Amino acid sequence: MERAQLRKLISFLAPKLMTIQYEGLEYLPKEGPVLVTTNHLSRMDIPVLFLNPVRLDITALVTDKYKSNLFITWFVKSTEAIWIDRTRADFAAFQAAFEVFKQGRALGISPEGTRSKTGQLLEGKSGSILLATKMDVPIVPVGLAGTETVVSSWKKLRKLNIIARFGPAYKLPQIDRNNREEHTKELTDEIMCRIAACLPEKYHGYYRGHPRIQEILEKQNI
Repeated sequence: MERAQLRKLISFLAPKLMTIQYEGLEYLPKEGPVLVTTNHLSRMDIPVLFLNPVRLDITALVTDKYKSNLFITWFVKSTEAIWIDRTRADFAAFQAAFEVFKQGRALGISPEGTRSKTGQLLEGKSGSILLATKMDVPIVPVGLAGTETVVSSWKKLRKLNIIARFGPAYKLPQIDRNNREEHTKELTDEIMCRIAACLPEKYHGYYRGHPRIQEILEKQNI
């Protein structure tokens, strides 16, 4: 199935299964390369980002552990998403991601590297840092809330209530080669705290109480 056909199909089905509220869409650039960083609560996260009304060109990096899932495999193929092996430095996936940026498209990634089973943020991984700094692209954080209830809601024949809140775009400096490990950790925390600032506090998890979250919220006058 082609991308446009898939979007029509999901756009038809989604309102019957869920209510999605998109907030802060003004922060998502309408064109040009952009890295969209998100928390990962459910397999529904990818379709929710795919349906955003601003960047119809968005694709994503998807962990290859989902290759055994027929629906996700079909979805990945139709949306031109990129499989990535999270157990190693997957340079082929990174190269494919760089090509997406060169085409001026939007690319989604979960810096946590895996789906959170607690419904809260996990510690971020450094892969997204490499993508953002190597290509010098703007980063837009998005916090997804509500997708973690997919199983319980549908078992009770209830619609999912989902909020996808986008935050202001920003860029990261190049990694300090003289202090690489510590600086990489700082930049990873920055990405994760930006996502946390888009989420209610109950989702903050590993980053709960991090002072950078409050700084970001104060700057945004929230």
